[in-house]
Amino acid sequence: MKRLLRRPAPRTLRGRLSLVALTTAALLMTVLTVAFNTVMGRHLQHQADDELRSRAAAVATTVDTSGPRVRVLETVNDGLLDADVWIYTGTRLLEKPPSTTAGSHLTRAAGRLAAQRERACSTVDGTSPHAVRLCADPVGGRHDATVVTALDLRPYRSSADTLLLGSLVLDAVMLACTYALTRLAVGRALRPVATMTDQATQWSAVGSDERFGVEHHPAELARLGLSLDALLDRIRTVLRHERQLTGELSHELRTPLTRIIIELDWWRARPRSAAETRNTHEVIAEAARSMRTICDTLLDDARHSARNASAAPGTAAVVPVLRRLAENLGTPGGARTVVDVPDPRLAAGIAPALLERVLSPLLANALRYARSTVIVSARQLPGSVRIDVTDDGPGVPDAFLGDLFQPGRRADRDDGHDGAGLGLPLARRLARAVGGEVSHDPGHTPGARFRVDVPAG
Repeated sequence: MKRLLRRPAPRTLRGRLSLVALTTAALLMTVLTVAFNTVMGRHLQHQADDELRSRAAAVATTVDTSGPRVRVLETVNDGLLDADVWIYTGTRLLEKPPSTTAGSHLTRAAGRLAAQRERACSTVDGTSPHAVRLCADPVGGRHDATVVTALDLRPYRSSADTLLLGSLVLDAVMLACTYALTRLAVGRALRPVATMTDQATQWSAVGSDERFGVEHHPAELARLGLSLDALLDRIRTVLRHERQLTGELSHELRTPLTRIIIELDWWRARPRSAAETRNTHEVIAEAARSMRTICDTLLDDARHSARNASAAPGTAAVVPVLRRLAENLGTPGGARTVVDVPDPRLAAGIAPALLERVLSPLLANALRYARSTVIVSARQLPGSVRIDVTDDGPGVPDAFLGDLFQPGRRADRDDGHDGAGLGLPLARRLARAVGGEVSHDPGHTPGARFRVDVPAG
């Protein structure tokens, strides 16, 4: 029922603004039309009264009140002066228009005005065939005499009706023009908004770097452009994080998937004993758990980034994490891993899985390029824990130092490694998400040293 009673409203902003402008203009024109016609009506009535008083003054020159009684003198234009004129002495009627009788409605109205013995006017309407205006003017002298003149109001009312009709027609034309011009003006004003909306839709779909800016725009559109630019920046950031998360998942899941495939190929190559089968199952199960940990860690980090989290909950014992990483990564190039932590109680203020994700790419790279040994050391610093991953390999080329932490960059794409260049950027991003840092020590030679600083537990 409420929906049925609800007034229909235009669905577009242009229609609503046009309707508001039309309503406002209609109210204003109604007030102006009423005021204009009221003023014109009074003006026409004053003109009629002035005409009546002029005629009364002319008739008064023919009334002689100097003698013992009031006399009406005859003049050349007596017929014109006597038309619609009553002359009274006191309340006694001396002369009346030829077309009226002593008991007519107009004569009685003229008698009532004359009885007031002062200047007065009234309109006789309703009983006469048409409206008549009467005015009484006393004539000075020894005797009280009053001249009452009458005027037909039909020409004046016809003029008033014509003015009213003309003003109504003008109002209708003005309202139609107001509505049309408002729709046109609002449409032209909103055209840049529609253009900006279409552009924002296109740019947001592809994460474009195009922006509206504030130049060459009015103040209102400049503010809208700034808001859309901020929104496009957030959308581009989300798309970039989505692509980065996809790349990181692909990069991190490649190693455990490779282990699963290798173990299955090895197991299917020839018949295996029950013990070998169990070992294969354990390796596959461990790789599957590693994949789940990787997914959970990256997804948790993505959620923390979406909420602008500054720290990860929990603490991690550093030594067990380092030893577990050394065992899981093995010795792909024949190098051995040495864990050197003087304090076995050393703890970091982040979750163990996250610490493992930060260190895993660094240790994997060190084992890949080391000649014989990789040393993983950790020590307590004021408010933080520093973990160094050092190898005795060739080190990082000087020409590649600037791109070391850039996603998708590799120092040598022909080194036989199928990595995507996302490990180091991932490690740094995860460390910074919890208030830490991953850096390279350019002064260490020979080999390479990477430092991981995380909050202390």
